[in-house]
Amino acid sequence: MKKIFFLLTASVSLTALNAQVKEGTIYYEQKVNMYKTIQDEQMRAMIPEFRTTKYMLLFSDSVSMYKVVPEDEAPDPFAGGGGARVIMRMGAAGGGDLYKNFAQSKSVQTSELGGKNFLIIDSIKQQPWKLSTDTRQILGHNCHKATRKVMQSGSGVIRRMVMGGGNTTPDTTTQKQIPGKEVEVVAWYADDIVSPVGPENYGQLPGVILQLDVDNGTTVFTATEVKKTVDAKELKEPKKGKAVTRQEFSKMMMDMMGGSGGPGGVVRFGGGE
Repeated sequence: MKKIFFLLTASVSLTALNAQVKEGTIYYEQKVNMYKTIQDEQMRAMIPEFRTTKYMLLFSDSVSMYKVVPEDEAPDPFAGGGGARVIMRMGAAGGGDLYKNFAQSKSVQTSELGGKNFLIIDSIKQQPWKLSTDTRQILGHNCHKATRKVMQSGSGVIRRMVMGGGNTTPDTTTQKQIPGKEVEVVAWYADDIVSPVGPENYGQLPGVILQLDVDNGTTVFTATEVKKTVDAKELKEPKKGKAVTRQEFSKMMMDMMGGSGGPGGVVRFGGGE
């Protein structure tokens, strides 16, 4: 009887191991509540309450690539129309494709600034998650909850522009220091997708993050589709651009936005590490 029980247990364990996914492609919808970060009623009247962007995460057990879904790119509701508009961008600092090599503990983010291509080189830092026994189902995958605190801070340019007549003319430019604050991040990671990846810079969990809530609904990433296949050609490290550190790129960006960087001020909040 003991032998039979042992064989059954081994069989179940082997089946569970074989069922684990170690590569794939995940599509996310990122929803940012702009009104939670903008208190001024006049500014709120100029933009929609929510900004939605689609992303895709391609991964194996050792590397990943995170990027915007090209076919879902549409005219920016924050940048069009007549009258005054305020353009803001929310997301990972740098804003381009994000490549990670976990074996080398290295990340590379592509970005364009002033008509030049850059490769922002950084290390993959450990993230102090607190694991929970809470579970929920997301797209048919059993997920566990994890939480952590992060400091969000930033400074940048808010530029108000007058649009019309085919020309975009800067109206006023404000250099604004944005105070830092500690926010809670809630992640739900899949038990059966074994890779330490997630949207933006978030990850370092026992499984892939399928849902992520930053600051109680301010920014929410939700997986909309999970595929068990990945195009290996898409997982190559980016090579086009000048290699810089995160600090060097941030300084160049702030110098440009604070100087004669042209219309369209950008405020970015990095996340995840």
